[in-house]
Amino acid sequence: MEKNKEIELVEFPILVRRYKTTLSKKYLNRKFYKAPNPNEVLSHIPGTIINILVKEGQKKKKGETILILEAMKMMNEVVMPFDGKVVKINVKKGEKIPKGFVIMELTGGEVSYKKGTSIDDDWK
Repeated sequence: MEKNKEIELVEFPILVRRYKTTLSKKYLNRKFYKAPNPNEVLSHIPGTIINILVKEGQKKKKGETILILEAMKMMNEVVMPFDGKVVKINVKKGEKIPKGFVIMELTGGEVSYKKGTSIDDDWK
């Protein structure tokens, strides 16, 4: 028995050539990249919230501990990534959270580059 199934080919231009190929199910069902939001504090490992050391609206300086997350029997201090203000807290004490969960939302952070680290600076 022969199946008359049409194969869908996709064109990929690479430099001056065009290649045709099929796409795998894994590729079609992949999780698309989402640029990280610097104003969100994410959990990098699943765990339990042991203590929340800030309140909504509170201002904190860079490096100050904002909460403690227990993961794999270790107490991990989550610190403020920049000087700013806590806008929203999405967890409660004792709550179990998965990897990639948005723990807190912050404001006041600016991405700053040192001279020579920007692409524009390299070309001047």
